[in-house]
Amino acid sequence: MKSTRKGLRDGELEKDTYGRLTCSECGESLKTQNDPDEVYTVRHCPDCGSEWKELR
Repeated sequence: MKSTRKGLRDGELEKDTYGRLTCSECGESLKTQNDPDEVYTVRHCPDCGSEWKELR
């Protein structure tokens, strides 16, 4: 699983005008899974199922 920063650099993710992350493949806004025991938050695309991690 890549980080959101690496996804942005590789062109897998884009930011819209409000700073929200969107999947480049689907054009959908990413959803958030927050596990309190982990140091990072998992961001995932609801359409294609791709996942990226984002440090809190």
